[in-house]
Amino acid sequence: MSVVSMMVHPDRAEAIDLAAQIVSYLDDSGHSVRLLESEAIAIDRLQFRCGESDFAGGADLAVSVGGDGTMLRTFEIVASSGIPVLGINVGHLGYLTEFEAEEAQNAIDLALSGRLPIEERLMVQGRIERSNGRTDGDWIGLNEVVLEKKAQGHTVRLKVTIDGSAFATYAGDGLIVSTPTGSTAYNLSARGSIVAPTHWSLQLTPVAPHMLFDRSLVLRPDTEIRIAVVGEREANLSIDGRSVAVLSDGDVLIATRADTIARLVTSGSGGFQEVLKQKFGLKDR
Repeated sequence: MSVVSMMVHPDRAEAIDLAAQIVSYLDDSGHSVRLLESEAIAIDRLQFRCGESDFAGGADLAVSVGGDGTMLRTFEIVASSGIPVLGINVGHLGYLTEFEAEEAQNAIDLALSGRLPIEERLMVQGRIERSNGRTDGDWIGLNEVVLEKKAQGHTVRLKVTIDGSAFATYAGDGLIVSTPTGSTAYNLSARGSIVAPTHWSLQLTPVAPHMLFDRSLVLRPDTEIRIAVVGEREANLSIDGRSVAVLSDGDVLIATRADTIARLVTSGSGGFQEVLKQKFGLKDR
């Protein structure tokens, strides 16, 4: 039988109820289930709890019950182990959670039997070279690396070097380095390019730039992007929405593709385009 690790949105009652049903179904079917302690407590299944260090190892499938945020949390823990992630959508329409609640049990059965396609998605990596010579990181994300102003009401100056060649110094709210998967996340809100999620590239997008050049750059996946903080105003670094570090004058963020590849279970039905159509109210003609 298979080992299934499950992540659950802790604040949605419908996600907790559905997760409890899925756990009971998997257990009755002879599968082994793993839950982090917070999830095990939330759905009252303490017998399946495990530590974060044991959550991914040896698992056949990870199931995320919630929205895109829950999916990002799941990938944060399991991606480096190469475990495919299946997303069950509970609540808002998401880009990553392709299956609906009523499809959950059947989708899990199909995934465990190898009858659903698995897409490989590029991930982005960030590390910091401090002005004092120290190095911090590495961090990886499925969606994006973001370097933004720390102080409200001010811009931050960020000097960009692409593959060793000086490009430009941006003044604005910040810069986003997104993956194709993340092109429909914060990158989209900043008017960045929408990129098919299975494409391999990095997108560099300014956030509210105070300059004439405000375009998003679509770069090769092997591009090295160095972003240096210039001046006294600090910048905050976040990876997939989680704040990880603060950079000061002379500190440099190095953003590249990660060696880790995210593996996403899909229905094979072109869900990305369908979600775009629904999000933007596009009509068939």
